[in-house]
Amino acid sequence: MKQYDEEFKKKIVRLHIEEGRSLKSLADEYGASKAVISKWTQNVAKNAKKILVTKQN
Repeated sequence: MKQYDEEFKKKIVRLHIEEGRSLKSLADEYGASKAVISKWTQNVAKNAKKILVTKQN
């Protein structure tokens, strides 16, 4: 399985979330699968939710 560094993951997730790039366009351009990019995005969302919940308490 190919390994991706954290900075690469952050860049791809940012492009997807902030700029609205599709999973397909990112997969085509950067070579990571749509499923992997989707998983990274879900992990970021999950971590953001944990941070928000912790700050509320």
